[in-house]
Order: sequence, then C-alpha cells, then structure tokens
Amino acid sequence: MRAKSLVVATIAASAVSFSAGPVAKTIQLPSDPVQLKESSLPGYAKARANCVACHSAEYMLYQPPSAARPYWDAMVKRMKAVFKAPIDDADMPDIVDYLAKTYGNEQPK
Repeated sequence: MRAKSLVVATIAASAVSFSAGPVAKTIQLPSDPVQLKESSLPGYAKARANCVACHSAEYMLYQPPSAARPYWDAMVKRMKAVFKAPIDDADMPDIVDYLAKTYGNEQPK
C-alpha cells in the first residue's frame, strides 16, 4: 500500500510542476571549427542541410579516406534508417556523391 501512495504522490507532484506552464530553456552550443569542404557538387548543399544539422562536419574527417562509394552509401542509409535523419530519398545519391568525392577514395589526387 505504501508503494501505491508513493506513486500517487509522485503523479500529483508532477501535475503540479506542469500546471505552471512550460518553461523555456535555451542552450548555447559551442562553435564548430570544422565545416564541410565546399564544393560545386549538388550534394554539398544537401549535406549542409541534412548532415551537419545532427553532427559536426568533423565526423567526416574520422572516416577512412580510402572509403569507397558503397561505404558512403551505407553510411547515409544508416543515418536515415538507424538515427532517423530526415533525408529525402531523392537527395541521398547527391549526398553520397559529394561524400565519396570529397572525403572518400574518389578525392582528386
């Protein structure tokens, strides 16, 4: 019976804390010194809109520069499927192309 009373008290306390209305909080994120490498490829703008909305561009630097296009394709698909990145299916090939040519094994020598 004591456990039931504790649950009721917890629910009541929660209701009181929410009755005052939502409390807005702001956070200040640190600046990101690493930016995506600029490119005229269509995937550059799409990567800026999709990829770095969730993680730093520095993440791309941690990927193997020898990574082939299938690696980047799998990474973009993983971001969408596993991490629920809101990437439009039509944009995925352009993003993969940009990543493979800018950070992968298709980089100009």
